[in-house]
Amino acid sequence: MTEETSTISYLSVAMTTEEVDKMQTTDGNSETSSVSNNREFYFQCAVIFIGVVGTAGNALILYALVVSKQHKKHMLIVNQNVLDLFSSFFLVIVYAVKLCNLRLTGTSGYWLCITLLSENLIWWGTNGSVVNLAAITVDRYLKVVHHTWSKIYLRPWVIYSAMAFAWFVGIVHNTISIAMTSAVIDGVCYTYVIFDSDYQLFVLGIWYFGSFYVIILVIFIFCYWRILVVICRQAKVMASHDTSPGPSAAQTQSQKMQSNVIKTMIFVSVFFAITFLPSQLYTLLIMLESFIIVDWRYYVAVFMAFCYTSTNPFIYATKFDPVRKVLREMIPCKKTPVQPTDNPGIATGNRAIRSGQERN
Repeated sequence: MTEETSTISYLSVAMTTEEVDKMQTTDGNSETSSVSNNREFYFQCAVIFIGVVGTAGNALILYALVVSKQHKKHMLIVNQNVLDLFSSFFLVIVYAVKLCNLRLTGTSGYWLCITLLSENLIWWGTNGSVVNLAAITVDRYLKVVHHTWSKIYLRPWVIYSAMAFAWFVGIVHNTISIAMTSAVIDGVCYTYVIFDSDYQLFVLGIWYFGSFYVIILVIFIFCYWRILVVICRQAKVMASHDTSPGPSAAQTQSQKMQSNVIKTMIFVSVFFAITFLPSQLYTLLIMLESFIIVDWRYYVAVFMAFCYTSTNPFIYATKFDPVRKVLREMIPCKKTPVQPTDNPGIATGNRAIRSGQERN
């Protein structure tokens, strides 16, 4: 990094700051800046809140997966929850530190900028979660569309490799990008402001938007579409071999599977596209325009992205009946108190009835 590059980056940031100040005081109204600061404060608090929700939700689902003994059967789901828990936890930590308005100095200030204030740790987990989400989709696609092939080649080491790859991509991509483009200027941490050329900035912006948004959507659409085609074909085959009047149990089960896949496809794809679009576009515009303004609009974009992160574990994990059972048992109002009785015969009969109901 040359002195000339640093100077150019500094001037770019300074000009941005001056333009913001001018917009805030154009009409001579000094209250505009105060209102903007208050708005940023409230949105930062909202981001912390959604981080707390995401941390609690992912921790709860991880607990239910372990208690129900589903964590060894669905490792990609577990990895998804761990990644979302990681990013949600550091979302709370990072934005709590940001609210302190620390002035950064020296080496410690630089590393605080690189690790925390740049949101590096947050996006380790978030971008890794997006990659792992694509891995879950591909895993489902292979098990449905290429069932025989997946039973032969989809070994546990392949699943573990996919899990490690999600972490690797999230950590390496964000660490390199932030380390190369961040700086502490006048005690303030700035990210994505130092570039050797506009071309480098343009390439990084297109790469990020395409890799962590467009390609993921393409994977969603292609895989779920192919899954639907296979399920519809299987339903038609079963219907042609069934001569009994009325829908059979197999047809009913197939229709239920098809309905679940359709709901999952629509909800996951649309919800991901909507909630991640603002943050992706904001980052893309910053990189393409060489223009960085982190204000309340950025915090709204982050809040929307983490709405998906907070909801995501419940979409995937609570579809498993054992997990739902554990979560229901944790709700006090759902527990039926056992009435004491002096008759051992009645007590034995009640236990037998409850045992039969649990098996059903």
